[in-house]
Amino acid sequence: MIASVNNKKNTYTDDFRDHLATLDDQGKRKWVFANKPSGKFYRLRTILSLGYFVVFFGLPFVYVNDRPLFLFNVIKAKFILFGKIFWPQDFFILGLGMIAFILFIILFTAAFGRLFCGWACPQTNFMEMMFRKVEYWIEGDAPKQKMLARQSWNSQKIFKKSVKHVLFFVLSFVIANFFIAYIIGIKELQQIITEPVGQHLSGFASILVFSGIFYGVYAHFREQACTVVCPYGRLQGVLLDKNSMVVAYDYKRGEPRGLAKKTAESFFGDCIDCHACVKVCPTGIDIRNGVQMECVGCTACIDACDNIMDKIGKPRGLIRYASENSIANGEQLRYTGRMKLYTALCGMVVLILSFILITRKDVDATIMRTPGILYQTRGTDSISNLYNIKVANKTTRQIPLTIQLEDKGGIIEIIGKPFIDVAKEGQGSGSFFVVLPANKLHRRKTNVKLVLYERSKKVGVINTSFLGPVSE
Repeated sequence: MIASVNNKKNTYTDDFRDHLATLDDQGKRKWVFANKPSGKFYRLRTILSLGYFVVFFGLPFVYVNDRPLFLFNVIKAKFILFGKIFWPQDFFILGLGMIAFILFIILFTAAFGRLFCGWACPQTNFMEMMFRKVEYWIEGDAPKQKMLARQSWNSQKIFKKSVKHVLFFVLSFVIANFFIAYIIGIKELQQIITEPVGQHLSGFASILVFSGIFYGVYAHFREQACTVVCPYGRLQGVLLDKNSMVVAYDYKRGEPRGLAKKTAESFFGDCIDCHACVKVCPTGIDIRNGVQMECVGCTACIDACDNIMDKIGKPRGLIRYASENSIANGEQLRYTGRMKLYTALCGMVVLILSFILITRKDVDATIMRTPGILYQTRGTDSISNLYNIKVANKTTRQIPLTIQLEDKGGIIEIIGKPFIDVAKEGQGSGSFFVVLPANKLHRRKTNVKLVLYERSKKVGVINTSFLGPVSE
């Protein structure tokens, strides 16, 4: 981190490290009135946010093989990723996916800082590109918002505040509906919306609860979600190093701060101490103090500073994407070998997880010999073992499952029906005998291979042991 500079006393102070920028000396919250940004990064983020909103509000309507593309139903322990269903027995895959995701976050942050926070985080996108824009539209830019906050409660203030908070709750209500659609599915959500409330009291209550949560976050809690609650912001302190790409202030070029007179020889840097970067920051920090936990990498300060540099005839980039090493050495940010390595590792993580998802079987079966039963003698020349089978069907079709013995010259006898009926996206179970000729058994335990078929299609192979009377 870079310490802040006091030009008058020529001393360095680190007081910004001791408290949050949004708290005063008494620990009370200081409301952030952020100026509306303008510039190339803000325009690009606005365009990307539109794509983000299309994806967020559109994905629940996307179905593959009569399944949602994504579903995270924690209530029924049913998860669907890219149209593939996952049940509790697939927990190891979800565990691997979570490990891969955490590894990806660590590598990505070590190389590219909080790029995710500023450009892709739902909190940042909804707050800055939806709710903040509504606020600017109703109350005006930051100076007008401050004036409105300070004035007495007259008809104008009541009207503007009421309209803003009604719109905030409506937006929160819409977001809550789509959030729940990712949990229960858009079709079930449509039932909650269209059918009488009395038939879906829990669903309707959930919508109201989440609406209240989102409204509280975006209308009141706001940047505190990033600076107080989000663990990612706190983790970045241990994930970043001097080569990480961050939004940084070029202190070597900017210090000492001040506006030089044209008639005098200048000993000031390029920073004129206008505080434009501070005024646009949605978390209320001064980026000139260096890398801070509260910084979400939104680039608003870059645009603000570039606009000032254009006005005073100085080169852009006083605040820019850079690493500490590139600032200290005066070099441009480069795509270093370390970044390339981390990018390759992130790519490998994604490929491994994709391979697991693609090669995952649609039918999972567990076969165990029935406990407490050894073996049965069939006449004078055959031995049988009783097995239990549990099958998880991850497809959208009902499966009549049959079992065949691959070798050993024996037969399979399924108890009851000639097949095991497994419901779509459900589970099935049954019991069956494996009967082998006695002359094929030469050990106490013999390995056998059982092949599972959906009609004539092979869907799995399971190895198990067959218990016989012959001692080793």
